[in-house]
Amino acid sequence: MSAPVAGPGRSPGGALYEGLDIISEPLGVKKPSEIPAPNVKRPSNWVRYLVVGLVLIVIVGGLAGIKAAQIGKLIGFGKAAMKAGPPAEVVNTAVAEKQDWTGTLTAVANVVSTKGVEVSNDVPGIVSRIFFESGDVVKKGQILAQLDTSVERAQLASVQARGKLAQLSLDRSNRLVQSGALAPAQLDADKTSFHSLAADLKALRAEIERKIVRAPFAGKLGIRQVNVGQYLSPGSPIAMLESTEATYLDFSLPQQQLSHLEIGMPVRALPESGSEPLAGGTILAIDPAVDSTTRTVKVRASLSDQAGRLHPGMYVKAEIELPDKHQVVAIASTAVVHAPYGDSVFVVEPMKDSSGKPVLDAHGHPRTQARQQFVRLGPARGDFVAVEEGIEPGQTVVTAGAFKLRNGAAVAVNNKVQLTPELQPHPENG
Repeated sequence: MSAPVAGPGRSPGGALYEGLDIISEPLGVKKPSEIPAPNVKRPSNWVRYLVVGLVLIVIVGGLAGIKAAQIGKLIGFGKAAMKAGPPAEVVNTAVAEKQDWTGTLTAVANVVSTKGVEVSNDVPGIVSRIFFESGDVVKKGQILAQLDTSVERAQLASVQARGKLAQLSLDRSNRLVQSGALAPAQLDADKTSFHSLAADLKALRAEIERKIVRAPFAGKLGIRQVNVGQYLSPGSPIAMLESTEATYLDFSLPQQQLSHLEIGMPVRALPESGSEPLAGGTILAIDPAVDSTTRTVKVRASLSDQAGRLHPGMYVKAEIELPDKHQVVAIASTAVVHAPYGDSVFVVEPMKDSSGKPVLDAHGHPRTQARQQFVRLGPARGDFVAVEEGIEPGQTVVTAGAFKLRNGAAVAVNNKVQLTPELQPHPENG
Protein backbone atom coordinates (compact mmCIF):
# COMPACT_ATOMS: atom_id res chain seq x y z
CA MET A 1 0.00 0.00 0.00
CA SER A 2 1.52 3.27 -1.09
CA ALA A 3 2.07 6.17 1.32
CA PRO A 4 -0.30 9.10 1.08
CA VAL A 5 0.86 12.16 -0.68
CA ALA A 6 1.38 15.01 1.58
CA GLY A 7 -0.45 18.16 0.75
CA PRO A 8 0.76 21.71 1.05
CA GLY A 9 1.82 22.68 4.50
CA ARG A 10 1.92 19.10 5.72
CA SER A 11 4.98 16.91 6.49
CA PRO A 12 3.65 13.44 6.97
CA GLY A 13 6.97 11.80 6.90
CA GLY A 14 9.15 14.64 7.75
CA ALA A 15 12.15 12.97 6.13
CA LEU A 16 11.55 14.05 2.56
CA TYR A 17 11.17 17.67 3.57
CA GLU A 18 13.89 18.06 6.10
CA GLY A 19 15.73 21.28 5.71
CA LEU A 20 13.14 22.74 3.39
CA ASP A 21 10.85 25.72 4.25
CA ILE A 22 7.14 24.97 4.18
CA ILE A 23 5.37 27.04 1.58
CA SER A 24 2.31 28.64 3.34
CA GLU A 25 0.70 30.21 0.27
CA PRO A 26 -0.13 28.64 -3.07
CA LEU A 27 1.98 29.59 -5.97
CA GLY A 28 0.65 32.49 -8.02
CA VAL A 29 -1.71 33.83 -5.27
CA LYS A 30 -1.07 37.37 -4.00
CA LYS A 31 -1.76 38.73 -0.57
CA PRO A 32 -4.77 41.08 -0.10
CA SER A 33 -2.47 43.92 0.72
CA GLU A 34 -0.76 43.45 -2.63
CA ILE A 35 -4.03 43.47 -4.63
CA PRO A 36 -4.61 46.93 -6.15
CA ALA A 37 -7.93 48.72 -5.23
CA PRO A 38 -10.57 48.80 -7.97
CA ASN A 39 -11.21 52.14 -9.70
CA VAL A 40 -14.79 52.99 -8.34
CA LYS A 41 -16.33 56.37 -9.35
CA ARG A 42 -18.11 58.10 -6.36
CA PRO A 43 -21.29 60.29 -6.88
CA SER A 44 -20.89 64.06 -6.63
CA ASN A 45 -22.47 66.26 -3.85
CA TRP A 46 -25.32 67.66 -5.99
CA VAL A 47 -26.68 64.16 -6.57
CA ARG A 48 -26.84 63.62 -2.80
CA TYR A 49 -28.68 66.89 -2.27
CA LEU A 50 -31.16 65.97 -4.99
CA VAL A 51 -31.99 62.64 -3.35
CA VAL A 52 -32.47 64.23 0.10
CA GLY A 53 -34.72 66.93 -1.39
CA LEU A 54 -36.87 64.37 -3.17
CA VAL A 55 -37.29 62.42 0.09
CA LEU A 56 -38.30 65.59 1.95
CA ILE A 57 -40.77 66.51 -0.77
CA VAL A 58 -42.36 63.07 -0.55
CA ILE A 59 -42.65 63.31 3.27
CA VAL A 60 -44.09 66.85 3.24
CA GLY A 61 -46.51 65.90 0.49
CA GLY A 62 -47.73 62.92 2.49
CA LEU A 63 -48.27 65.02 5.62
CA ALA A 64 -50.05 67.70 3.60
CA GLY A 65 -52.34 65.08 2.11
CA ILE A 66 -53.21 63.67 5.52
CA LYS A 67 -53.90 67.15 6.92
CA ALA A 68 -55.98 68.06 3.88
CA ALA A 69 -58.07 64.93 4.41
CA GLN A 70 -58.60 65.84 8.08
CA ILE A 71 -59.59 69.40 7.20
CA GLY A 72 -61.98 68.09 4.59
CA LYS A 73 -63.65 65.88 7.16
CA LEU A 74 -63.95 68.80 9.60
CA ILE A 75 -65.46 70.97 6.90
CA GLY A 76 -67.91 68.19 6.13
CA PHE A 77 -68.83 67.87 9.78
CA GLY A 78 -69.25 71.64 10.02
CA LYS A 79 -71.55 71.74 7.01
CA ALA A 80 -73.59 68.86 8.41
CA ALA A 81 -73.81 70.54 11.84
CA MET A 82 -74.76 73.85 10.20
CA LYS A 83 -77.45 72.12 8.24
CA ALA A 84 -78.72 70.25 11.32
CA GLY A 85 -78.61 73.36 13.54
CA PRO A 86 -77.60 73.64 17.23
CA PRO A 87 -78.31 70.68 19.54
CA ALA A 88 -81.75 70.56 21.11
CA GLU A 89 -82.20 71.62 24.75
CA VAL A 90 -83.97 69.07 26.96
CA VAL A 91 -87.02 70.61 28.71
CA ASN A 92 -90.23 69.68 30.51
CA THR A 93 -93.55 70.84 29.11
CA ALA A 94 -97.19 71.09 30.13
CA VAL A 95 -100.39 72.10 28.39
CA ALA A 96 -102.07 75.36 29.39
CA GLU A 97 -105.61 74.55 30.51
CA LYS A 98 -108.70 76.27 31.82
CA GLN A 99 -109.43 75.97 35.53
CA ASP A 100 -112.30 77.10 37.74
CA TRP A 101 -110.95 79.46 40.37
CA THR A 102 -112.80 81.12 43.20
CA GLY A 103 -112.15 84.83 43.48
CA THR A 104 -109.76 85.94 46.19
CA LEU A 105 -108.60 89.22 47.68
CA THR A 106 -105.18 89.48 49.28
CA ALA A 107 -103.71 92.11 51.57
CA VAL A 108 -100.86 92.64 53.98
CA ALA A 109 -102.22 92.05 57.50
CA ASN A 110 -101.09 92.63 61.04
CA VAL A 111 -101.81 90.14 63.84
CA VAL A 112 -103.47 91.74 66.86
CA SER A 113 -104.53 89.99 70.06
CA THR A 114 -108.13 90.35 71.21
CA LYS A 115 -106.85 91.42 74.63
CA GLY A 116 -103.38 92.65 75.32
CA VAL A 117 -102.14 94.87 78.15
CA GLU A 118 -98.96 95.75 79.93
CA VAL A 119 -99.59 94.71 83.52
CA SER A 120 -98.41 97.40 85.95
CA ASN A 121 -98.87 98.49 89.58
CA ASP A 122 -101.39 101.11 90.67
CA VAL A 123 -99.64 102.52 93.76
CA PRO A 124 -95.97 102.89 94.64
CA GLY A 125 -94.20 100.39 96.79
CA ILE A 126 -91.47 97.76 97.14
CA VAL A 127 -91.99 94.31 95.61
CA SER A 128 -92.23 91.77 98.40
CA ARG A 129 -93.38 88.65 96.51
CA ILE A 130 -93.66 87.48 92.89
CA PHE A 131 -96.03 84.66 91.94
CA PHE A 132 -95.21 84.04 88.24
CA GLU A 133 -92.41 83.31 85.81
CA SER A 134 -91.85 84.53 82.27
CA GLY A 135 -94.14 82.85 79.76
CA ASP A 136 -96.64 81.47 82.29
CA VAL A 137 -100.28 81.00 81.32
CA VAL A 138 -102.45 82.57 84.01
CA LYS A 139 -106.15 82.74 84.84
CA LYS A 140 -108.28 85.81 85.38
CA GLY A 141 -107.70 87.32 88.86
CA GLN A 142 -104.56 85.27 89.55
CA ILE A 143 -102.06 87.11 91.79
CA LEU A 144 -98.91 88.09 89.89
CA ALA A 145 -97.02 90.26 92.40
CA GLN A 146 -97.46 91.84 95.81
CA LEU A 147 -96.00 95.06 97.17
CA ASP A 148 -94.99 95.60 100.79
CA THR A 149 -98.10 96.29 102.93
CA SER A 150 -96.67 96.14 106.46
CA VAL A 151 -97.57 99.78 107.24
CA GLU A 152 -101.12 99.44 105.90
CA ARG A 153 -101.67 96.21 107.80
CA ALA A 154 -100.52 97.86 111.06
CA GLN A 155 -102.92 100.72 110.45
CA LEU A 156 -105.63 98.19 109.67
CA ALA A 157 -105.08 96.45 113.04
CA SER A 158 -105.36 99.80 114.86
CA VAL A 159 -108.57 100.71 113.05
CA GLN A 160 -110.05 97.28 113.72
CA ALA A 161 -109.33 97.69 117.47
CA ARG A 162 -110.93 101.12 117.55
CA GLY A 163 -113.83 99.77 115.54
CA LYS A 164 -114.51 97.10 118.14
CA LEU A 165 -114.53 99.77 120.86
CA ALA A 166 -116.90 101.93 118.77
CA GLN A 167 -119.19 98.92 118.31
CA LEU A 168 -119.34 98.36 122.10
CA SER A 169 -120.04 102.05 122.76
CA LEU A 170 -122.79 102.07 120.16
CA ASP A 171 -124.48 99.00 121.66
CA ARG A 172 -124.29 100.53 125.15
CA SER A 173 -125.72 103.82 123.96
CA ASN A 174 -128.63 102.02 122.30
CA ARG A 175 -129.56 100.33 125.59
CA LEU A 176 -129.21 103.51 127.63
CA VAL A 177 -131.29 105.57 125.20
CA GLN A 178 -134.07 102.96 125.30
CA SER A 179 -134.10 103.14 129.13
CA GLY A 180 -134.00 106.96 129.05
CA ALA A 181 -130.68 107.19 130.88
CA LEU A 182 -128.80 108.68 127.90
CA ALA A 183 -129.58 111.54 125.60
CA PRO A 184 -130.21 110.68 121.92
CA ALA A 185 -127.47 113.12 120.89
CA GLN A 186 -124.83 110.87 122.45
CA LEU A 187 -126.23 107.92 120.49
CA ASP A 188 -125.87 109.88 117.26
CA ALA A 189 -122.26 110.72 118.10
CA ASP A 190 -121.45 107.07 118.80
CA LYS A 191 -123.06 106.03 115.47
CA THR A 192 -120.99 108.59 113.58
CA SER A 193 -117.78 107.43 115.23
CA PHE A 194 -118.54 103.79 114.43
CA HIS A 195 -119.36 104.43 110.76
CA SER A 196 -116.24 106.62 110.37
CA LEU A 197 -114.03 103.81 111.66
CA ALA A 198 -115.82 101.33 109.38
CA ALA A 199 -115.06 103.59 106.39
CA ASP A 200 -111.41 103.85 107.45
CA LEU A 201 -111.30 100.06 107.66
CA LYS A 202 -112.60 99.71 104.10
CA ALA A 203 -110.11 102.30 102.83
CA LEU A 204 -107.17 100.47 104.37
CA ARG A 205 -108.35 97.14 102.99
CA ALA A 206 -108.70 98.74 99.54
CA GLU A 207 -105.19 100.21 99.86
CA ILE A 208 -103.80 96.77 100.68
CA GLU A 209 -105.70 95.23 97.77
CA ARG A 210 -104.28 97.83 95.38
CA LYS A 211 -100.78 96.66 96.29
CA ILE A 212 -101.66 93.16 95.06
CA VAL A 213 -101.22 92.96 91.23
CA ARG A 214 -103.63 90.49 89.59
CA ALA A 215 -104.15 89.29 86.02
CA PRO A 216 -107.05 91.26 84.49
CA PHE A 217 -107.95 88.35 82.18
CA ALA A 218 -106.76 84.89 81.23
CA GLY A 219 -103.80 84.76 78.89
CA LYS A 220 -100.09 84.25 78.49
CA LEU A 221 -97.49 86.40 80.19
CA GLY A 222 -94.39 87.75 78.56
CA ILE A 223 -90.98 88.40 80.04
CA ARG A 224 -90.92 89.33 83.73
CA GLN A 225 -89.58 92.86 84.22
CA VAL A 226 -89.47 93.14 88.04
CA ASN A 227 -87.60 91.50 90.93
CA VAL A 228 -88.18 91.11 94.64
CA GLY A 229 -87.04 94.19 96.57
CA GLN A 230 -87.40 96.52 93.60
CA TYR A 231 -89.13 99.86 94.19
CA LEU A 232 -91.95 100.49 91.73
CA SER A 233 -93.40 103.87 91.00
CA PRO A 234 -97.05 103.97 89.83
CA GLY A 235 -97.43 102.49 86.35
CA SER A 236 -94.15 100.52 86.28
CA PRO A 237 -94.35 97.62 83.78
CA ILE A 238 -94.39 94.17 85.34
CA ALA A 239 -95.05 91.92 82.30
CA MET A 240 -97.02 91.82 79.04
CA LEU A 241 -100.24 89.80 79.08
CA GLU A 242 -101.81 88.60 75.82
CA SER A 243 -105.09 86.75 75.57
CA THR A 244 -105.04 83.27 74.06
CA GLU A 245 -108.77 83.02 73.38
CA ALA A 246 -108.67 84.37 69.81
CA THR A 247 -106.61 86.53 67.45
CA TYR A 248 -107.52 89.50 65.32
CA LEU A 249 -106.21 90.17 61.84
CA ASP A 250 -106.24 93.83 60.78
CA PHE A 251 -105.68 94.82 57.14
CA SER A 252 -106.79 97.38 54.55
CA LEU A 253 -108.26 96.92 51.07
CA PRO A 254 -108.77 99.40 48.20
CA GLN A 255 -112.13 101.11 48.08
CA GLN A 256 -112.88 99.32 44.78
CA GLN A 257 -113.10 96.05 46.72
CA LEU A 258 -115.57 97.36 49.29
CA SER A 259 -118.56 96.06 47.34
CA HIS A 260 -117.17 92.49 47.52
CA LEU A 261 -116.80 92.44 51.31
CA GLU A 262 -119.36 91.08 53.74
CA ILE A 263 -119.35 90.20 57.42
CA GLY A 264 -118.70 86.49 57.92
CA MET A 265 -116.68 85.89 54.72
CA PRO A 266 -113.90 83.28 55.18
CA VAL A 267 -110.37 84.57 55.69
CA ARG A 268 -107.05 82.70 55.76
CA ALA A 269 -103.78 83.88 57.26
CA LEU A 270 -100.83 82.86 55.08
CA PRO A 271 -97.11 83.16 55.88
CA GLU A 272 -94.89 85.64 54.08
CA SER A 273 -93.52 82.88 51.84
CA GLY A 274 -95.57 79.75 51.26
CA SER A 275 -99.16 78.77 50.70
CA GLU A 276 -99.98 76.63 53.75
CA PRO A 277 -102.50 78.58 55.90
CA LEU A 278 -101.44 79.40 59.45
CA ALA A 279 -105.02 79.87 60.69
CA GLY A 280 -108.53 80.48 59.41
CA GLY A 281 -111.41 82.67 60.46
CA THR A 282 -114.08 85.10 59.28
CA ILE A 283 -114.48 88.83 58.77
CA LEU A 284 -115.60 90.38 62.05
CA ALA A 285 -115.94 94.07 61.22
CA ILE A 286 -115.60 96.47 58.28
CA ASP A 287 -114.87 100.13 58.89
CA PRO A 288 -117.75 102.15 57.44
CA ALA A 289 -115.48 105.08 56.53
CA VAL A 290 -112.87 105.12 53.76
CA ASP A 291 -109.52 106.69 54.55
CA SER A 292 -109.38 109.96 52.64
CA THR A 293 -105.59 109.78 52.26
CA THR A 294 -105.04 106.20 51.11
CA ARG A 295 -108.57 105.50 49.77
CA THR A 296 -108.62 102.20 51.61
CA VAL A 297 -111.06 100.62 54.04
CA LYS A 298 -109.98 98.89 57.26
CA VAL A 299 -111.11 95.31 57.86
CA ARG A 300 -110.80 93.15 60.98
CA ALA A 301 -111.04 89.36 60.93
CA SER A 302 -111.28 87.00 63.88
CA LEU A 303 -109.05 83.91 63.66
CA SER A 304 -108.99 80.71 65.67
CA ASP A 305 -105.32 79.99 66.31
CA GLN A 306 -105.43 76.66 68.12
CA ALA A 307 -101.85 75.80 67.16
CA GLY A 308 -100.51 79.06 68.58
CA ARG A 309 -98.53 79.96 65.45
CA LEU A 310 -99.69 83.59 65.33
CA HIS A 311 -98.20 86.21 67.61
CA PRO A 312 -99.28 89.85 68.09
CA GLY A 313 -97.39 92.21 65.80
CA MET A 314 -96.64 89.47 63.29
CA TYR A 315 -96.77 90.23 59.56
CA VAL A 316 -98.85 87.80 57.49
CA LYS A 317 -100.80 87.75 54.23
CA ALA A 318 -104.60 87.81 54.49
CA GLU A 319 -106.54 85.99 51.78
CA ILE A 320 -110.31 86.45 51.47
CA GLU A 321 -112.34 83.92 49.51
CA LEU A 322 -115.05 85.40 47.31
CA PRO A 323 -118.20 83.35 46.62
CA ASP A 324 -118.11 83.66 42.81
CA LYS A 325 -116.11 81.35 40.50
CA HIS A 326 -114.57 82.11 37.10
CA GLN A 327 -112.45 80.31 34.51
CA VAL A 328 -108.82 81.21 33.94
CA VAL A 329 -106.02 79.93 31.72
CA ALA A 330 -103.56 78.54 34.26
CA ILE A 331 -99.92 77.52 33.82
CA ALA A 332 -97.26 76.43 36.28
CA SER A 333 -95.44 79.30 37.97
CA THR A 334 -92.10 77.78 36.91
CA ALA A 335 -92.97 78.40 33.26
CA VAL A 336 -92.81 82.18 33.65
CA VAL A 337 -89.55 83.96 32.82
CA HIS A 338 -89.45 87.28 34.69
CA ALA A 339 -87.49 90.15 33.19
CA PRO A 340 -87.42 93.95 33.58
CA TYR A 341 -89.03 94.39 30.17
CA GLY A 342 -91.90 92.00 30.90
CA ASP A 343 -92.94 88.45 31.72
CA SER A 344 -92.79 85.75 29.08
CA VAL A 345 -93.16 82.01 28.51
CA PHE A 346 -91.75 79.67 25.86
CA VAL A 347 -94.33 77.93 23.66
CA VAL A 348 -93.26 74.62 22.05
CA GLU A 349 -94.10 74.44 18.31
CA PRO A 350 -93.03 72.27 15.31
CA MET A 351 -89.91 73.52 13.51
CA LYS A 352 -90.44 74.42 9.83
CA ASP A 353 -88.12 75.39 7.00
CA SER A 354 -88.44 78.40 4.69
CA SER A 355 -90.99 76.57 2.55
CA GLY A 356 -93.18 75.74 5.52
CA LYS A 357 -92.38 72.03 5.62
CA PRO A 358 -91.60 70.30 8.92
CA VAL A 359 -87.91 69.86 9.70
CA LEU A 360 -86.93 66.26 10.49
CA ASP A 361 -84.02 65.03 12.58
CA ALA A 362 -81.56 62.26 11.68
CA HIS A 363 -84.11 59.62 12.72
CA GLY A 364 -86.91 61.12 10.66
CA HIS A 365 -88.84 62.59 13.62
CA PRO A 366 -90.22 66.15 13.45
CA ARG A 367 -88.10 68.67 15.33
CA THR A 368 -89.62 71.18 17.76
CA GLN A 369 -88.58 74.68 18.73
CA ALA A 370 -89.36 77.17 21.50
CA ARG A 371 -91.03 80.48 20.71
CA GLN A 372 -90.87 83.24 23.29
CA GLN A 373 -94.31 84.69 24.03
CA PHE A 374 -94.88 87.71 26.25
CA VAL A 375 -97.83 87.37 28.63
CA ARG A 376 -99.85 89.44 31.08
CA LEU A 377 -100.22 87.58 34.35
CA GLY A 378 -103.14 87.55 36.75
CA PRO A 379 -103.43 86.30 40.32
CA ALA A 380 -101.46 83.29 41.56
CA ARG A 381 -102.96 80.29 43.30
CA GLY A 382 -100.70 77.66 44.82
CA ASP A 383 -98.21 76.47 42.18
CA PHE A 384 -100.25 78.01 39.34
CA VAL A 385 -100.53 81.51 37.92
CA ALA A 386 -103.36 82.82 35.76
CA VAL A 387 -102.52 84.20 32.31
CA GLU A 388 -104.86 87.00 31.28
CA GLU A 389 -103.30 87.62 27.85
CA GLY A 390 -100.76 85.88 25.57
CA ILE A 391 -101.59 82.17 25.98
CA GLU A 392 -104.54 80.19 24.69
CA PRO A 393 -105.84 76.94 26.21
CA GLY A 394 -104.21 73.87 24.69
CA GLN A 395 -100.84 75.45 23.94
CA THR A 396 -97.77 73.59 25.18
CA VAL A 397 -95.43 75.65 27.32
CA VAL A 398 -92.03 74.90 28.83
CA THR A 399 -92.33 74.37 32.59
CA ALA A 400 -88.71 73.41 33.40
CA GLY A 401 -85.54 74.56 31.65
CA ALA A 402 -86.92 77.82 30.26
CA PHE A 403 -83.97 79.81 31.67
CA LYS A 404 -81.57 78.28 29.09
CA LEU A 405 -83.75 78.89 26.03
CA ARG A 406 -83.86 81.65 23.45
CA ASN A 407 -86.39 82.47 20.79
CA GLY A 408 -86.32 79.79 18.08
CA ALA A 409 -84.11 77.37 19.99
CA ALA A 410 -84.52 73.67 19.22
CA VAL A 411 -85.94 71.67 22.15
CA ALA A 412 -86.31 68.03 23.06
CA VAL A 413 -89.24 67.22 25.33
CA ASN A 414 -88.62 64.80 28.20
CA ASN A 415 -91.54 64.53 30.63
CA LYS A 416 -90.49 61.30 32.33
CA VAL A 417 -89.53 63.18 35.49
CA GLN A 418 -91.84 66.11 36.16
CA LEU A 419 -93.18 67.85 39.26
CA THR A 420 -96.95 68.12 39.44
CA PRO A 421 -98.18 71.60 40.43
CA GLU A 422 -101.15 71.87 42.80
CA LEU A 423 -103.70 74.56 43.55
CA GLN A 424 -103.37 73.97 47.29
CA PRO A 425 -99.96 72.46 47.91
CA HIS A 426 -99.04 71.21 51.36
CA PRO A 427 -95.25 70.99 51.46
CA GLU A 428 -93.61 69.08 54.28
CA ASN A 429 -91.89 71.11 56.95
CA GLY A 430 -88.20 70.75 56.51
